[in-house]
Amino acid sequence: MATSTQYSWLLILCLLSACLVSASSDDTAYANSLLKFKQSLINATMLDDWKEPVVDKLCSWNKPNWTGCLCWNSSFIGLRLEGMGLGGKIDVESLLDLPLFSLSVMNNNFSGPFPSDMNKLGKLRSLYLANNGFSGEIPDGAFSGMKAIKKVALGNNKFTGKIPVSLLELPRLVDLQLQDNQFGGRIPDFWQKSLRVNFSYNKLEGAVPAALSHLNASSFLGNINLCGKPLEPCKPRKSIPKIAFIVAVVVGVVLAAFMILHLLCRRRAKPLQYEKSVDSFRMEGPAYKKSKKDKETEHGRKLYFVRNEWERFELEELLGASAEVLGSGSFGSSYKAVVFSGQAYVVRRFRQMNNVGKKDFYEYMRRLGRLSHPNLLPLVAFYYRKEEKLLITQYVENGSLANKLHGKRCPNEPVLDWPTRLRIIKGVARGLAYLYKELPTVTLPHGHLKSSNILLDSKYEPLLSDYGLVPVMNKDHAQQFMVAYKSPESTQKDRVTRKTDVWSLGILILELLTGRFPANYLKQGKGPSADLATWVNSVVKEEWTGEVFDKDMNSARHAEGQMFRLLKIGMCCCEWNVDMRWDLREAVERIVELKERDDDDDYYSCASEGDVYSSRAMMDDDLSFSSLRS
Repeated sequence: MATSTQYSWLLILCLLSACLVSASSDDTAYANSLLKFKQSLINATMLDDWKEPVVDKLCSWNKPNWTGCLCWNSSFIGLRLEGMGLGGKIDVESLLDLPLFSLSVMNNNFSGPFPSDMNKLGKLRSLYLANNGFSGEIPDGAFSGMKAIKKVALGNNKFTGKIPVSLLELPRLVDLQLQDNQFGGRIPDFWQKSLRVNFSYNKLEGAVPAALSHLNASSFLGNINLCGKPLEPCKPRKSIPKIAFIVAVVVGVVLAAFMILHLLCRRRAKPLQYEKSVDSFRMEGPAYKKSKKDKETEHGRKLYFVRNEWERFELEELLGASAEVLGSGSFGSSYKAVVFSGQAYVVRRFRQMNNVGKKDFYEYMRRLGRLSHPNLLPLVAFYYRKEEKLLITQYVENGSLANKLHGKRCPNEPVLDWPTRLRIIKGVARGLAYLYKELPTVTLPHGHLKSSNILLDSKYEPLLSDYGLVPVMNKDHAQQFMVAYKSPESTQKDRVTRKTDVWSLGILILELLTGRFPANYLKQGKGPSADLATWVNSVVKEEWTGEVFDKDMNSARHAEGQMFRLLKIGMCCCEWNVDMRWDLREAVERIVELKERDDDDDYYSCASEGDVYSSRAMMDDDLSFSSLRS
């Protein structure tokens, strides 16, 4: 009779045998994928041992049986194809079934654009494309979803354009090498802790972000328009060139003569131009001459305050105050300006706001100025000029929801837990409902609803900003940049409806719950931003493990049902079929009903209220997306 020890050894041998069979089967599949990848390469003579019949094992312990394979504990983990004279195409599709943690093709002859769909390699931790001939702009969303990646080396290529914003979405990024390319524009505000960079010898400009100012100056050398610590301090640009100064002097003499003779005495207004400096922005240039053709009144050249209760100040005081550049977005630049009273305001510059004439613009701005709700950022004043407009609002110290969700958290700053996020989305829903009520004739009462346009006050109450601007925006610019025009109905049928803002609300809900940024918002022009909804769909459909929710919510078991209810509301709001999509009234009612803790409430169907599920039963089931939406 066999002893218990014999049975134990027999069991261990069986398990080892099963593991070996599985590993062998996997290696065969991996080898076939590598052979497919090899077909896309040129001059692959150094990979001659990649051939059929495929090997049973790619790795013998830590030694590869195929050239260029990386191995660890007898498992294939990546490719290191360096200095092999390779060219052709990086066929990402052929690599998708591989457990690829590292990919290096440095020191080869690859050329052309950045490999498409690279962000599909979700397990990748290291990507090395340096010392090749890659060229062109890297799409903004090229790195979206690559949450595991730590090292990216793209140096010594011919890349142009701006540094991809999706690099800001990578929480584990510690090493970024972009040297010796032709990247231009400003360096994004990287927030990742312990990040090392090499941006030397590009065409970058502006100030080095504060988060990178502790690095060695060698990381930024060779960018002649780059400044700020650790480089030389940024110097404000001289606002008036010599020729303009000479003209101004001549004009001044003429004006003085006119004043002496008391003939045609007029004060001349200065045009709105600004120094592109982080320290100040001031009016500049020669005196503005009032022509007969353009008879602007003195009133028209002053700030127009939309309500009597606001503090009054002159345009010159606002533009002459010390200011801080807050950002430069798709509509124009934003500045924080502190007037003499000590009150801080935000000045927004708009150059693409000529859809209506002056009279209609004044009337519509006064209409927006009359709006008053606890969850709307009120308009304080505006300035009209044909070439550009200024909108002035109060400064909100706590910043935007996007910054709290995706930016670097300050020391001792609390995370956005579930009760806080619930309070935020309830405030957003109430503010949006108010806009729908007060702007009944406007198809898109908001039009640009996204996390960066939701500001948070000191109590984390949300304030909607940039609302109601579609009627005055140039249509082509609005379609290029505004969130509403990335909706399915705009993409598919070139139209928007009163439910389009509801779609934006749905995407916002998913962003709030998952902590994931809707990467397609970065795409210019029309293009659906439902990639986030598609990701939520896939996670819920494949495995309900709670992986869909942002870990920073610190969610407890007693809140999971409510979180799931909000998730379902979000999916019902961003339903692609407009007829099936909830209207705003339905969405707001369901959002307001949510609580911080679970109870016995039911879940709702997008199509009807007859098909409901018990919250606890739904949490215990293996959910599919079909049950989520029906």
